[in-house]
Amino acid sequence: MKTVRILGTHGVPASYGGFETAAENVALYLVSKGWRVIVYCQGKGRGPIVEDVWRGIERVTISVDLEGWRGTSRFDWLCIAHACQFKDLCLTFGYNTGIYNFRLRLGGIKNIINMDGIEWSRKRWGFVKQAILYVNERFAALFGDNLIADHPEIQKYLCTRAPSRKITTITYGADPVVAPLTSPVLSMGLEPNSYLTLIARPIPENSIYELVRAFSRRRRGYKLVVLGNFDENDLYHRSIRSVASSEVVFPGAIYETTVVKSLRYHCVGYLHGHTVGGTNPSLVEAMAAGNPVIAHANPYNKWVVQDGALYFTDEDSIDDCITRLLTDEGLRTKLRSRCLARYSEEFTWERVAGQYEQLLCRYLRKSSV
Repeated sequence: MKTVRILGTHGVPASYGGFETAAENVALYLVSKGWRVIVYCQGKGRGPIVEDVWRGIERVTISVDLEGWRGTSRFDWLCIAHACQFKDLCLTFGYNTGIYNFRLRLGGIKNIINMDGIEWSRKRWGFVKQAILYVNERFAALFGDNLIADHPEIQKYLCTRAPSRKITTITYGADPVVAPLTSPVLSMGLEPNSYLTLIARPIPENSIYELVRAFSRRRRGYKLVVLGNFDENDLYHRSIRSVASSEVVFPGAIYETTVVKSLRYHCVGYLHGHTVGGTNPSLVEAMAAGNPVIAHANPYNKWVVQDGALYFTDEDSIDDCITRLLTDEGLRTKLRSRCLARYSEEFTWERVAGQYEQLLCRYLRKSSV
């Protein structure tokens, strides 16, 4: 039986973010194609390793009693130690502890690594963590048998870290969103087609401040729903709230998938201010919901959405894009159609997971030689 072990995530079912969602969808797809899939899951506290099965996926749960970075680091080390007892092909999401992959290399175990974005360059980590991530990126590029880039621009970057022959571009996917209930929207005091959405971690590189301030320049007749954790003790978070008009709504972070899908589907457009990274899962999810998009004009976003978005570079252009989108129903219809077409072409989980399987099969053959 074709077998793969998936490392580097918190596990399945997905409840943390893009990596976990990708791992879950790839794993379920592979199981449907007859693979044996083992996913390592992080538990809390202390206790023995627990093995069970969830929707055909074998789970190996390893508990750690440390929080944050230290807990993740210890979990990754224990997962690799466990995987080294076998000779199965490995698929690792992320390079945060890339140095540990030397154990798989020494054991002759093939390891494919999804390298995410240029994580070490994000200023929010601070110098020490940036340095740790930078070093681990280099080790992952060295020890990985193949490196997955989630975007052509990330592939170009990885070519400065490893030979191009060991780099493959595979994007993230999203589930289609088809006619979800309006009740989650109504329960938040909103009306369908009467608001824009902005779903992102509130940090400077995601342009939340600029988007909120530009939206708040004038009366819009629409709401702006900003999802995310806002801490009153955080200066940047306070600055965002201080420039928000009465039409901006801050409901906090919402993790219930059904609620988020309803919010996306019934909005008139999505604001995407991410300035760094590769293929952003939130952007792809907006496209899957048929959202007309207003996005920061950088190579990452432009490749993902192409002609399905209006693009901005500063607050003046944000204001202009919002005004155009809200006052031109024909434009919204055109952008919605283009986003859905682009999504169907590139970002369905069937396509994405199929590309993972093709890549895994290449290295499965190599590992059996």
